[in-house]
Amino acid sequence: MTYPTILPANHYGNQLLRSAGSAELNFGEAQGTTTDKDFVYRATITFRELKESRVNLKILNKIDYGNKSIILGLLDEVEQLIKITATVIKKKR
Repeated sequence: MTYPTILPANHYGNQLLRSAGSAELNFGEAQGTTTDKDFVYRATITFRELKESRVNLKILNKIDYGNKSIILGLLDEVEQLIKITATVIKKKR
């Protein structure tokens, strides 16, 4: 890894931690809501954060940062979570 790659990798890696953490925390909040409207609101935030996580993983993959097989596995997992979250939101609306 060359020096110019380190700065973007650190930025997107840190951003990935924030977006993935936010997705988890917001989904936990969604599970504790009392109305469908509140649930959909929190789940929609989760959905957006998962999509942001996907973008960060794609960038990290593009700049060849980290273990490629791990990043590809995480990309597959986030795709599945996005689909699940979208389905849950549609059913609650």
